[in-house]
Amino acid sequence: MSQTKLTFIEDEHPNENYPGRIATTLCPTEDDCLPLVLDLFAGCGGLALGFEARGFETIGFEMEVDACETYNGNLLGRCEQVFLTPDTELPDARVVIGGPPCQPFSVGGRQLGLEDARDGFPVFISAVERLRPEIWLFENVRGLFYRNQHYLDEIVSTLQGLGYQISVNLLNAKRYGVPQNRERVIVVGHGGGFQWPDEIAGPPVTAGDALGNLVKEVPEDAKFLTASMDAYVARYEKASKCIRPRDLHLDRPARTVTCRNIAGATGDMHRIRLADGRRRRITVREAARLQSFPDWFEFTGTEMAQFNQIGNAVSPMFAYHLAGSVRSYLQRAEVGHEAAAIVTA
Repeated sequence: MSQTKLTFIEDEHPNENYPGRIATTLCPTEDDCLPLVLDLFAGCGGLALGFEARGFETIGFEMEVDACETYNGNLLGRCEQVFLTPDTELPDARVVIGGPPCQPFSVGGRQLGLEDARDGFPVFISAVERLRPEIWLFENVRGLFYRNQHYLDEIVSTLQGLGYQISVNLLNAKRYGVPQNRERVIVVGHGGGFQWPDEIAGPPVTAGDALGNLVKEVPEDAKFLTASMDAYVARYEKASKCIRPRDLHLDRPARTVTCRNIAGATGDMHRIRLADGRRRRITVREAARLQSFPDWFEFTGTEMAQFNQIGNAVSPMFAYHLAGSVRSYLQRAEVGHEAAAIVTA
C-alpha cells in the first residue's frame, strides 16, 4: 500500500464548530473546467457530495427510490433510479466512481466472484470498459482487502487488462476529517501519477466535536434502552470481551457506522449515555453528523430508510479528499498534454 503524507492544520482549535465547517466545506459548487463524474451505485450521494464540493458535475445511478430522492434533493447533479446491469446505457464520462455492492463475496456466499449475478463489480467493470474514463475510483468494505483478497485480485487483474495502472489502499476516514473510525478499501485506475490525499495531522475529529449540544438534548421521540435491553447489551459486551462499554465516547471518533448498528436495537448499537444514567439510541441527524453529512443535507423516506442511506454512504468529507486527488490528477494530466502539444507544434 502507498504511504500518505500529512497535511498540517495550524488552527489552535481545528475541530471547533465542526458542523459549521462541514456545512461550508461540503457545499456543492460548479467548475466548468472539470469533467462530468459518473457515480454508479450512488446511494444517497455521499461520494458524489464530496466530488460536487470540489466543483465536479455528477450524475448518479441508484436502484433505491428513497436514496435517489435524497440525492436529487441535495445535490446539483441528478440521480436516475435504475437497476444497473452490465448492459445499462450510460453517458460518456471522463471520471467514473462508485461503491459496487459486495454481498456475494461473504464466506457463506456461493463464492462465484465475477460470475455471481448479485455482484455489482461486473457492472462497474463494464462501464470502465465501454466508457474508457481517464480515471476511475471505487470504494468498498475492508473485508475485500482481507477475507476476499482473492476476489480483489481478480477485479484488479481484469481492470489492468483494460490498460490502467491500479492504485490500491486501505484508508481510515478518521484521518480525513470524519468523526468515525471507518476503514475502507479504495481502488483507483489511472494513466500514471495518481497521488493519494494527504492525511490531516493533529487530533482527529471526535464524536463530541461532531455532535456538539445534540448529546445533551432529549428528542421528543427519543428511543431509550429498556432494562431488558440494558441486560442484553451487558451480556453482549461480556461475550465480546469489551474493555469499555460500547456507548458513544465523546472524546474519540465513533465506532464504524453501519446500517445495523444505527437502525437496529442490537448489542453493538450506537447509543448515548445521558447525565442521569439513561441511555438512548442516536437519531438520524446524529448518525448523519458521525458520517460527516452537513445539517442542511436532508434525507428522504422512513426513519429506517434514512438510517440505511446513512450507514451505506461513503462519508462525504472522506469523499471530498478523494475528489481532491482526482482533481489534482486531471489538472496535472491536462498540463502534461498542453506541454506535449507545444513541443510537437
